[in-house]
Amino acid sequence: MTPITQTPTPSRPTPATARMGTAADWIAHFHANADRHLTPEELIPDDAPWPLDPRTRRAFVRSFQRFALGESGEGAHLLRMATAAGDPAYTHALALLVQEEQKHAALFLRALDHLDAPALPAHWTDAAFTRLRHLIGLRTEISLFLIAETVATGYFHALADHAPDPALRALGQRIADDERDHVRFQIDRLRTGFRETPAPLRALIGAAWTVVAAGAATVIVVDHRAALRACGVAPRAYWREAMRGFGEAARSVLVDPRAPLLGPTDAAGARPASC
Repeated sequence: MTPITQTPTPSRPTPATARMGTAADWIAHFHANADRHLTPEELIPDDAPWPLDPRTRRAFVRSFQRFALGESGEGAHLLRMATAAGDPAYTHALALLVQEEQKHAALFLRALDHLDAPALPAHWTDAAFTRLRHLIGLRTEISLFLIAETVATGYFHALADHAPDPALRALGQRIADDERDHVRFQIDRLRTGFRETPAPLRALIGAAWTVVAAGAATVIVVDHRAALRACGVAPRAYWREAMRGFGEAARSVLVDPRAPLLGPTDAAGARPASC
């Protein structure tokens, strides 16, 4: 089976190359993304060929229907909590990230149109995740986003590298590029949030995150196994790689939260774009 390409979280830089990422960097990054991104119609034009056999088409339809739901949230609860935390610049950057996630939902809906399939009105996994997020505070909700994004990153890379349809490869590449920086953004915020947390408590938090990540990775390989196989990725291999990627991100937050912030990959002086 095809190996999964999932970019790791970078190691800590030397003091000479370290750079503090700021909310202003992130705001500039998200605005630049909005300016350079193609629209869904430009990325997947009406006349794009449709080279999939019926079985493979069904696999991607089922998968994209679920991702369209998961990416479509308005983020109102998250943004209310961020506003209450009293950091307007962070809230602005977070609102731009939420808009980018909504654009991903629009891309999946466009892909469903390309595959001549409807969107789902609801799905239990999305409803359960949303309900859980609404019961918790800002830092824990950001932690859940980090977990969800790290275990899903390999899926987008699999699409980008191996989907048997050029339009779907373009979709996967666009989202994989965005998610790389979404993970960095969440790591930066969580490092800031955990700076005063004692190491033993951070270790307990890491253990709890691992349980949640294992469940999230399992949901992906169950719900999206046919699409993964269509990209040449074995579900078990995907699960292992997803947990490895999650582990690197979790360690980046919890082992040394006082490490320099990452910042966006396109910022001048940012840490190497290996994540």
